[in-house]
Amino acid sequence: MKTYGVTIHSTGSYVPKNIVYNDELTQWMDTSDEWIKKRTGIEKRHLSKGEDTSDLCIEASQKAINKKKIDPNQIGLIIVATMTPDSQSPSVSSKVQAAINADNAVAFDISAACSGFVYGLSTAEKMLRHMDYPYALVIGGEVMSKTLDWTDRKTSVLFGDGAGAVILKREAGKESFIAEDLHTDGKKGQALVSGEQEVKNPMCKVDSKDGFLTMDGRAIFNFVTKSIPKSIKHVLRAETMDSEKVDYFLLHQANARIIEIVSKKLTIPLNKFPMNIAHYGNTSAASLPLLLDESIENGTIKLNSGQHIVLSAFGGGLTWGTLLIKV
Repeated sequence: MKTYGVTIHSTGSYVPKNIVYNDELTQWMDTSDEWIKKRTGIEKRHLSKGEDTSDLCIEASQKAINKKKIDPNQIGLIIVATMTPDSQSPSVSSKVQAAINADNAVAFDISAACSGFVYGLSTAEKMLRHMDYPYALVIGGEVMSKTLDWTDRKTSVLFGDGAGAVILKREAGKESFIAEDLHTDGKKGQALVSGEQEVKNPMCKVDSKDGFLTMDGRAIFNFVTKSIPKSIKHVLRAETMDSEKVDYFLLHQANARIIEIVSKKLTIPLNKFPMNIAHYGNTSAASLPLLLDESIENGTIKLNSGQHIVLSAFGGGLTWGTLLIKV
């Protein structure tokens, strides 16, 4: 009897063509290029001029499919990680399924903010092992720009729009997924809130909620710099793997300073932490798949090479998680 594993088979990404540099943000708020770069490492971001989350996800998915000439009818599962869906129903994943003609795929969305892609990969690799079709499509996609108060420099300078996609394949005798560590701390959930909706019906008074993203930056910063090093150590200990054997650590691109601190706490050279935050800002659930696809495209990460990669993310919920994979 064959033993089947799940591998990273193909990747793709897409960002809106509209680029907004830090200096342009001074049209809407009191800020500067120097202030933003010093605190975050961000120089520019891509912002939608009307494309919604499903549009970005469809483009990223098509690129991943076309790279390996995959038959969409062989995709049995589509998971979209997003905190900025087009609508509550239909889901973004349903729209992707229709657009790419993946008629045999089960499709649903995951809402775990910036950790969503890690949660989605973990869910998809377990489901794929028991499905009739060999491929699963996992997408992280966001139009964060529609959640922001563009007069609030504490939040709006941080985020960008984009999508990244990964196709997983069930294969005999091969395995990409080695260890994982996933967490949620709902008691700290108010540190990042977005998209609140009013309770509106004849039985109650209407709440006053504007729905804009709000964030306690200091609380998030403290939480991440403690939790992520611990999570990464946990997955390495689980496999008795020395950090020196890990080729690259791909962290959610929220803040360059956070990544530098994690590097120091783990005593791992910063050159093992690829970064693209300067060009995209924080794209929430799209952050890791964008970085993974970019790292594969530029040759840093090579599929079928046997490289060991750590994927680690953190975000609203509060949620965080780490995967140790072999590509």
